[in-house]
Amino acid sequence: MTNETTNAADRLKLGPRENVTYPIVMKYCGHCSMPIEYCEYYPEYDKCKEWLERNLPDDFERLKIEEEQAAADGTDDDKKRQKRGGKGLLRVKKKEDVPKRICVSRAARGKKKSVTVVTGLSTFDIDLKVAAKFFGTKFACGSSVTGDDEIVIQGDVKDDLFDVIPEKWAEIDEDVIEDLGDLKR
Repeated sequence: MTNETTNAADRLKLGPRENVTYPIVMKYCGHCSMPIEYCEYYPEYDKCKEWLERNLPDDFERLKIEEEQAAADGTDDDKKRQKRGGKGLLRVKKKEDVPKRICVSRAARGKKKSVTVVTGLSTFDIDLKVAAKFFGTKFACGSSVTGDDEIVIQGDVKDDLFDVIPEKWAEIDEDVIEDLGDLKR
């Protein structure tokens, strides 16, 4: 038996290892809920550092020293972090300063049929899928979300929406609902 195979056998030996205290206790970050060794892979690593500094100062110092050593060695920290893909952290869309206004219009569908188009509900932080479901059950018709901020309701229910929307969502005043008339889609 060679020296190389003996080392492999020692490494793969079952049972407790020397110089290891049992039971092994893992410390978890209060911000990202991962073990503190993996916080650096979390997109909001700065917030994890703040939490570690407040709650686990000894471990924070140890990680800080390891980071400084890695920087001195010249290892690139950007290689470790995931830059694209995955669901590490859902990005929240930045809200633009759009005037809070709901537009209601009617659009022709075929020769005799029409649909009602509602836009602007998302400026009031209303979930469009929930609103479409509500309109469908309220008017006993089909209703769907078709765009970023557009709900299409089958049938001409434009006049009823001026009463139904403020009744369902109290934060919406009847004055912010605007009638655009008949439009082509």
